[in-house]
Amino acid sequence: MPTYPYRCLNCGKRFEVFIPYDEYGKRTVTCAYCSSENVQRRIVRVRVARSEESRLENLTDPSVLESMEDDPRAMGKMMRQLSNELGEDMGPEFNEVIDRLESGQHPEEIEKELPDLGGGGDDLGDDL
Repeated sequence: MPTYPYRCLNCGKRFEVFIPYDEYGKRTVTCAYCSSENVQRRIVRVRVARSEESRLENLTDPSVLESMEDDPRAMGKMMRQLSNELGEDMGPEFNEVIDRLESGQHPEEIEKELPDLGGGGDDLGDDL
């Protein structure tokens, strides 16, 4: 049974009503707070379910990535969205980089200030 959101035009309160499809438009809706029939149906945000592949494609569109080259804030926002879409905790270093990007710091500056970022790929054989 679908839920329909309403607002009372007398008391101003918002409420929801469960109405079967076959009764919608035929049944009188009254305010859940003051019992007034002077109510208006509210239009609410619509959510569209998309596949993980579809969400990731939108975030990694090459034209979008090119436009971010000189905009660290946009790059940080995109990286945060990508992380949220993946649903995985990327660790404190990743969050530090995103925070710095979102504050406007350029990626090259971040690399200079955080030289050990990325696990030190050059010294893999030193401990062998």
